[in-house]
Amino acid sequence: MGHQRFLPQAHRFCKQKKAFNGEAEHVRAPKPLSGAEVLDFLSGVEVVLGKGRRPSNTEGVWKKRSIFFDLPYWKDLLVRHNLDVMYIEKNVCESLIGTLLNIPGKTKDGENARLDMVAMGIRESLKPVSEEGKKTFLPAACYTLSRSEKKQFCSTLAGVKVPTGYSSNIKSLVQMKDLKLINLKSHDYRTLMQQLLPVAIRGVLPKEVRNTIIRSISHRIFFDVMVHLTVHLPREIKFCGPVWLRWMYSMERYMKILKGYVRNRHRPEGCIIECYIAEEAVEFCSEYLANARTIGVPKGIEERIESRSGFKVIPIDYKTLCEAHYYVLQNTTVVDPYMCEHLSFVRTLHPMKAKNEKWLQAEHKRSFSSWFKRKIETELARPENTISQQIRWLTHEPKREVLSNSGYGIDGYYYNTSDHDSRSTTQNSGVMVEAESLHMSTTKDKNPIYANMLYYGVIEDIWELNYTQFKLPVFRCKWVDNKGGVKVDENGFTLVDLNKEGDPNDQFIFASQAKQVFYVNDPNGGRWSVVLTTKPKLYDRDDVCDNIEETPSFSRGLPESDDIDNEDVAYVREDCEGIYVEEDTTSRKKRKRT
Repeated sequence: MGHQRFLPQAHRFCKQKKAFNGEAEHVRAPKPLSGAEVLDFLSGVEVVLGKGRRPSNTEGVWKKRSIFFDLPYWKDLLVRHNLDVMYIEKNVCESLIGTLLNIPGKTKDGENARLDMVAMGIRESLKPVSEEGKKTFLPAACYTLSRSEKKQFCSTLAGVKVPTGYSSNIKSLVQMKDLKLINLKSHDYRTLMQQLLPVAIRGVLPKEVRNTIIRSISHRIFFDVMVHLTVHLPREIKFCGPVWLRWMYSMERYMKILKGYVRNRHRPEGCIIECYIAEEAVEFCSEYLANARTIGVPKGIEERIESRSGFKVIPIDYKTLCEAHYYVLQNTTVVDPYMCEHLSFVRTLHPMKAKNEKWLQAEHKRSFSSWFKRKIETELARPENTISQQIRWLTHEPKREVLSNSGYGIDGYYYNTSDHDSRSTTQNSGVMVEAESLHMSTTKDKNPIYANMLYYGVIEDIWELNYTQFKLPVFRCKWVDNKGGVKVDENGFTLVDLNKEGDPNDQFIFASQAKQVFYVNDPNGGRWSVVLTTKPKLYDRDDVCDNIEETPSFSRGLPESDDIDNEDVAYVREDCEGIYVEEDTTSRKKRKRT
């Protein structure tokens, strides 16, 4: 097969035999041909343009010379053809899913693929078996899913609820009756490939195969022409830079807008031109109208994300109000000096308990608000004081009536409460925050330490605290207990138990501190959920900008597997039924002729 030759020569895959074609790979990767060399090979090729007569008896692998070579500079370009990552990623994911679910027309595991391996002298155990009639039996390979596993795979995807704008509604793409995925867009394949597919295959397939798929090391039968193009992507990145500058997502997105202009399918070009000119004229005129909205044009996505409409006023109890007020004081920079002063004051006032850090923090939290108010009042009594207006208003608690809403947008994220998510097809209530907190080894530990940790939870309420002169948006969350409710498994997945609640007296965070996550029920069953992260949507005035930051790969947490070339690795699953395929008489005749 020779695909290992594109890896570094010291790579461990180059020495492995059984996992590939039975031979170690010691050949270097071929040197890419320059434009001048390609043009020299094409010098004797007869070029016939159009759909007429085709040249016959053409020698070599090329049958036509590209018209671009008529350009004087074309042969001097280092990269003459741009490989689009969007379509490559889409085709690779489509082949992978089609093979796992054995979707007709999409799977790469067929009779011909098995016969090719037999002809190469590898994987003899996967040899197709011809039975009476016109059916051929294909033994279950290590990547073959049983019907129950296919149901589990599809059920996991059907139960996924993603944040707004993350992808299509995954549930609508899963067809449980036929156990396949339908109507996927290019962005949906990207979402599956990067995050959802590694979660969906948890609990199915042998461990070695599952880890291999997560590492994106495909089996031999996945290597068709399109998958082979991934080998050449690193070279293009070296010459052309990041792929997000060259991929087709922005073009495809704009093509959707142009398709929406079409009203008369017999004259699509005229419809596009007419609607485009009309929209340009309206937008040009609206630039000269202050505070005016264009009629008939929907609200922009950036306006919807940053919207604060729909708030209602509700009263809250005094204990919850004090807890929210203390959080505001604790996380306000101008109050930090007073926090340190009061903590020293508490230590001095109670010398017998100065070493009990847990008690000191509890007493500090209980008495700081009243002490802070008296402290500021004393300083304000002086003729010359430097107390800012912000500190003056922070000495007073916010109003008992808060503004409440089920949704809030900030920093490219859009959040909803868990109650709203229970009635919606999306999931916007998952949050994560990195915070410094007090950590104790046991409940009797009197000398805890401070450390930064990630906390996961769901939003229960979205409030705006009213301090008269300014308002602060906060989220009241239900946090997961980090002691027994969060773990990281051997594959690098972060799992949380949403039923294991943390400290009920520490519920609030600022809206600006939150990072959005969403949870997927672990296919292995039980009470655990897999945490998946998202990236904020970046918006400019005219369109949505692609976020260049990549989602962290799950393969970072995977241990290096050295048993891929182990002689004991089974390529046939004994616990799974095989596949019966109809005999392809056309391919049979072709093989007999050769």
